[in-house]
Amino acid sequence: MPGRPRGVTVAAFPATVEPDAAPTEPTGPGSAGEHALQRSYGTEERADRFYAEQMRDRLLPRMVEFIGRMEMLFVASADGRGECDASLRAGPPGFIRVLDDRTLAYPEYRGNGVHASLGNISENAHLGLLMIDFVKDLIGLHVNGTARIVDDATFRTEHPQVHGDQVPGRRAERWVVVEVEEAYIHCRKHIPRMERVMQRREWGTDDPARKGGDYFHAKGTPVALPGPPRRTYAAPRRPFPSTTHLGAGAARTLRPRGSAGSRRTLRA
Repeated sequence: MPGRPRGVTVAAFPATVEPDAAPTEPTGPGSAGEHALQRSYGTEERADRFYAEQMRDRLLPRMVEFIGRMEMLFVASADGRGECDASLRAGPPGFIRVLDDRTLAYPEYRGNGVHASLGNISENAHLGLLMIDFVKDLIGLHVNGTARIVDDATFRTEHPQVHGDQVPGRRAERWVVVEVEEAYIHCRKHIPRMERVMQRREWGTDDPARKGGDYFHAKGTPVALPGPPRRTYAAPRRPFPSTTHLGAGAARTLRPRGSAGSRRTLRA
């Protein structure tokens, strides 16, 4: 319904917040809901400064270097109805491949066969990625974009520079190729410092015990129990991971996510 934030009924706003204007489709970065709440909370100036100084529509050189040393990747996806899922991908430094300044890819290995993230991508190509350096710089990088699923043989034909197994004994079954639409920093304010512990990992094992097995003791419990009715939300008009928080770089116009319209130029 026009005038409502992305996928949320008006009642979903906190009771103490009354948006001073109905959200309209943005012509620049951020969702309609973001901009409506920025007006309500009086943070427009701060948000505009962040968009202008930190958000870019491509990967800057320092971001490429950062991605190249990452060993973990948090993946946020949603299906066609807006039902969300968050997942973790991991591997040695370099398992996330930057193909160019507007494209990156990460491998999908044999897992539990559920394919929650890939299933979502097959319905809704929008993807939100988060990489965090917990050890050295205590900083994070968000990358939002649109994804496609490519089998390993096709991917290696299209990108012959990607060669060899990412992890000894593990070969990707397929790849998720992401076209970058937004890239921006996640500040270090609340990132905990961690210390690396060297240990042998059972990469690629199918041994239930080594994989963690039934760690949460779910096996044998009821799949579902009666409970209160689930809260309902308006159907999402255009699901996309919301922006929240990249280093310096020359500004260039962000490509609008929505239908054709005026573009908003960001100036560093």
